[in-house]
Amino acid sequence: MKQFFLLPIVALCAAPLSAQCKNSETAMVNEATAKATTASYIEKATILETANAAGSFKTLEAALASADLTGALEGDGPFTVFAPTDAAFAALPEGTVASLLKPEAKGMLQNILTYHVVSGNVMAKDVVKSDFLTGLNGQRLNFKMKDNGAYLAGAKIVTTDIECSNGTIHVIDAVMLPNTNDIIDTAVEAGDFKTLAAALGAASLVDALKGDGPFTVFAPTDAAFAALPEGTVEELLKKENRQMLTDILTYHVVPGRIFAGMAIKADSAATLQGGELRFRFLDDRFQVNDANVIKSNLEASNGVIHVIDTVLLPE
Repeated sequence: MKQFFLLPIVALCAAPLSAQCKNSETAMVNEATAKATTASYIEKATILETANAAGSFKTLEAALASADLTGALEGDGPFTVFAPTDAAFAALPEGTVASLLKPEAKGMLQNILTYHVVSGNVMAKDVVKSDFLTGLNGQRLNFKMKDNGAYLAGAKIVTTDIECSNGTIHVIDAVMLPNTNDIIDTAVEAGDFKTLAAALGAASLVDALKGDGPFTVFAPTDAAFAALPEGTVEELLKKENRQMLTDILTYHVVPGRIFAGMAIKADSAATLQGGELRFRFLDDRFQVNDANVIKSNLEASNGVIHVIDTVLLPE
C-alpha cells in the first residue's frame, strides 16, 4: 500500500545541495513538482510517476522506455536516480539523443541510463560523505564539492532528496557519460600496451575481454614486457607456446570489477588462470605480487584496468 506524506511546496527549495532555487532550471523542477500537491498532501509516487508529474524529464522517460528500463524503475527498489532534465539532454551534441533512441543503440543507451542509477536510498547527506558512488552499470560516479555546488561525474546536482515510494531522485544539470569502450579498446586508447595487445591476439583472448565481463585486468606496459629476459616475448608468441602464454595472460585477469581500494582490503584474489594474486600497500604504493600499480582504476564498459610495471608470472 502506498503511503501518504506531507509535501510543503517549498520542500525542494530547502534541499541541502540545491542553489536555493535561484537557478531557473531548479525553479522549474520545483514548480512542476509542487503542482502535484493536493491540499498539501499527495500520494507518494514511484520514481517514474514523480518524474512524469514534474514534466521536465520527458527525454529521460523516452530514453528509459527505449532501453526497456521503465519496468525496472517501477519495481520495489529502492533506487537512487540522478535525473538529467530535458535541458540537460538538449545540451548534448546535436543528433546524440536521436541516435541513442535507435534500436541498434539500445545497449549503449542502457549503459548510460544505468550509470545514472545507484542501488539503495542515497540521500544528499550520504552523497557528500562519499568520494564516489557506483552506478548500476558498475562504473564509479566520482563526487566533488566545488565553490559553486556539488558535482557528480561532472554534472551539477541542482535539487536533492525528492522522495518517492521506491527510492529517491536528485536532479542534475547534465547527462553523465560512462566509458563505453571495452577493456581492449580502453587499453588501446591509453597507449603503451602494444605488446599486451599482440599477446592477447596470439592467445585468442581478445574476444573474451570484449565480452560482458566484468573483468579486472592488471595490464603490464610495453616496458614491463621489454624487461623480461631477452627473447622471452618472441618465444611466448609462438604457436607451440600458446597455452603457456594463455596461462600468463589469464593470470593477470580477475573476475568482477575490483577497484584499488577494494583490492587492498581483500588482500588477494583468484585469477582466471586459477592462481592467486596478492595485494598490499607498501611505501605509499599499491602492489600486486611484486609489481607496482602505476595507474589504477581505468574504467571500461566491461571492467576496470590497473596498469602495472612488471609482467606477473604464475607459479
